[in-house]
Amino acid sequence: MQVLKTTDKDFSVKFKALVSDRREATVDVSVTVQDILANVKMRGDAAVKEYTNRFDHYSPPSLHLSADFIAEHAAQCPADVKAALELAAERIGSFHQKQLPQDIGYTDTAGVKLGLNWVALSQVGIYVPGGRASYPSSLLMNALPAKIAGVERIVMAVPMPRGEINPAVLAAAQIAGVTEIYSIGGAQAIAALAYGTESLVPVDKIVGPGNAYVAEAKRQLFGIVGIDSVAGPSEILVVADDKNNPEWIAWDLLSQAEHDPSAQSILITDSASFSEKVIAAIEQILTNLPTKAVASASWQQHGAVILVDDLAASIPLLNQLAPEHVELCVDHPQLLASQIKCAGSMFLGRYTPEAIGDYLGGPNHVLPTGRSARFASGLSVYDFLKRITYLECNQQALQTIGQAALTLAAAEGLPAHGGSVSIRLSQC
Repeated sequence: MQVLKTTDKDFSVKFKALVSDRREATVDVSVTVQDILANVKMRGDAAVKEYTNRFDHYSPPSLHLSADFIAEHAAQCPADVKAALELAAERIGSFHQKQLPQDIGYTDTAGVKLGLNWVALSQVGIYVPGGRASYPSSLLMNALPAKIAGVERIVMAVPMPRGEINPAVLAAAQIAGVTEIYSIGGAQAIAALAYGTESLVPVDKIVGPGNAYVAEAKRQLFGIVGIDSVAGPSEILVVADDKNNPEWIAWDLLSQAEHDPSAQSILITDSASFSEKVIAAIEQILTNLPTKAVASASWQQHGAVILVDDLAASIPLLNQLAPEHVELCVDHPQLLASQIKCAGSMFLGRYTPEAIGDYLGGPNHVLPTGRSARFASGLSVYDFLKRITYLECNQQALQTIGQAALTLAAAEGLPAHGGSVSIRLSQC
């Protein structure tokens, strides 16, 4: 863990290194993934079953989970967990319902009819992790926007190590209305969703988080199938003054550190004494934290504290870091929030821990990582929609704008383009 001070002579060098730090997996899995994809493409179910047996130590008679299996295991979900998932689904659904866009249609002054129609994707695959941790909340975050967008077929792939599955995952699937579920994990699941097999019809887009093999498979298959993103380790940046309880901020920083040893937690504050209290609180919490091994590795290897003279100076630093999650634990968070241009999602005020957003705040928790918030946004209804534009010229409209098209076609040296316009103009 490093402490940076904007007043230090070498701050720019250290900060640049922090911004450019790549925390993705250091082991190159591209060749292994390439082999898995090729094998699944060629051999279908047989290859998928072999990989499932090898990696998950599970040999199911069928990769497809039956309705009875889903119902039986979903019923094992504790009542309080199911109630929490239902509340989360209600809030997530309500927020995403408001994102549905409107079609555009109008006639311009030349008499040309123009428009844009929003059309839902036909079929989408959702990958739900089942390794280090399983996340029913992630299923809701991926499935509900797709359903609200109007996707007709939603397919779920989830690994079942040694034949086991978290009942909450299947309960969440029921709540979200996902009924087509396959017990497949890793790169082989992404391959099956993209190429299809004897028992799985391919999809048009794949969304959902996964390990390095899943991420690499999505990277290699992009173009054959759409993807949400190639996600990296989690990130949180907390901007806090000394009016905060240091223990609160310590827990917030650790909430992302416990995801992955490569996750990153950063605190920006204008108080050196406060930062020291937060660091001490983190060390104290870690002594009894069940996820200590992961969280400690993340904090020690990638954690950072940045000391600024004034919290207003945090904004340009924040925009360069472009973090996945931003907490603004200050008196008037909206003032700082209005200046933030690069962030996945913002959590405003002292009583809005990022963890609320992970589960049931409403906005999506599938967010850009690895500084990609500079150009990307979190998952939304828009990710499951396509835009199709249209034009309609009548005879008069073509006469009004056609000559300009002829001029441009000639300028670009494309006579057939011009010919398709001129033949109509000459016969009007």
